[in-house]
Amino acid sequence: MNLSEYVEYDATGLASLVKAGEATSLELTRLARAAHDEVNPRINAVIEFYEDAETVAGADAGLFHGVPFLRKDIGATEAGRLQEKGSRLFKGHRSDTDSYYFRRARDAGLRTIGRTTLPELGSSGMSESILNGITGNPWNLERSAGGSSSGAAAAVAAGVTPIAHASDGGGSIRIPASWCGLVGLNPSRGRISGGPNDQDASFGCAREFVLCRTVRDMAAALDVFSGPHPGDPFIIIQPNRPYVEELSQPTGILRVGVARTKWGAVNLEPEVLHVVESTATLLHEMGHMVTDIEPPYEPAEYSRIEIYFAGLGASSLEDAARAMGRTINADTLQPGKLKMYEYGRDLPISRAGDLHEALRKMRFRVGEAINPFDILLTPTMPTLALPHGSIYCTTNPTLSADEFMEVSAALYQYLGVFNITGQPSVSLPLAQSADGLPIGIQIVGRFGDEATLVRVARDLEEARPWSRRKPSLRAGSNPAQAKTAPPGANSAKACA
Repeated sequence: MNLSEYVEYDATGLASLVKAGEATSLELTRLARAAHDEVNPRINAVIEFYEDAETVAGADAGLFHGVPFLRKDIGATEAGRLQEKGSRLFKGHRSDTDSYYFRRARDAGLRTIGRTTLPELGSSGMSESILNGITGNPWNLERSAGGSSSGAAAAVAAGVTPIAHASDGGGSIRIPASWCGLVGLNPSRGRISGGPNDQDASFGCAREFVLCRTVRDMAAALDVFSGPHPGDPFIIIQPNRPYVEELSQPTGILRVGVARTKWGAVNLEPEVLHVVESTATLLHEMGHMVTDIEPPYEPAEYSRIEIYFAGLGASSLEDAARAMGRTINADTLQPGKLKMYEYGRDLPISRAGDLHEALRKMRFRVGEAINPFDILLTPTMPTLALPHGSIYCTTNPTLSADEFMEVSAALYQYLGVFNITGQPSVSLPLAQSADGLPIGIQIVGRFGDEATLVRVARDLEEARPWSRRKPSLRAGSNPAQAKTAPPGANSAKACA
């Protein structure tokens, strides 16, 4: 196998080659290194390609048979590896814990070969930090890759690995999925354990999963990473069958709520709205019952919750700094994040009760509003990928903490609400703009019902195939031209 062939396969396709003896895991790792060496100097997605990548643990078995994998540099941890969280405060910090997430990854045959960039402490939906610099969008290097799973998305879109670790506390999987043309699922609260030391992170608002290119990889990853562990606060309803088997199951007739209006202060760009409308028409033609929905919450509700979270975040940041013997100041935190820390530090601890009540009220209000629907169809982002250096970056010193949280809530208006309700939601790369930028569309399911999302995502992937669209970062790759993938490389039906 050569590099041009490697980058055409999704993770399931590469695993099938290893299982059949047509490739080896070592060969795949070396090809990942070659892909990294070719494109990473341009996109700045991988901050460390492990020197021992060719010998890292990972069985040539399981669902993924030695497929190369990358770790987002926050959240789930690998014992002994650097985890700097995109922040100078954590420079040189190494974790002493192996997360259940990476134990499952190794057992499934994924070989973690490096770590990826993110905005400082995952606190922005953009792709830049003082510590690691700017991560460029492979479709247009002048545009943001999205955040906070910035490097993961850019690396997968550019073909370094076909799948990568990501996490989402307010859109951090779905934003970069939308802007980089990937499949990005944020699972239900409790579907993926955060143990052994971070169960139900941020009261269940933050979850770990992956970014990938195909629905079948998403389904396989659900089978790999799902399942309860000791210490989890509750056990979510378990699936009736493996998620990869859902790829061969009928979808049925669904009640679909469609968001054609804005849910926050940022207007929908016309090209984004057009894709929402065309996708609603497609779902109607598939036989589903499609109804427009109004915004299910007020933007001020979400901003208030973000303010309360700032207070809790300040306390945990102080604890971490103290444990490392470091000081929180302008030399260790970016301007925007420092302002949020200082804002949260001055909030009284009594506001923790206000946070719980605000979360409860929002879950109830949104739950009532959307209960009549089996799935929701919304834009993932109201805009195409933004240029670097926007007001939404924590490197920007001009905004107060209040202003930063307000503008963030406006831009990520369709996303954080479902972190709070705990529902699963997936961004699918269903279209491109006139100038070739990806446009993601979000499908939201009922709590605990990833199975329906897998089936609907499969249907949309078959109706509007996206796997042949590639950014033009390497010789011979042209996103404007449909390329023929190797047989079975990306077909959702291939593993059904």
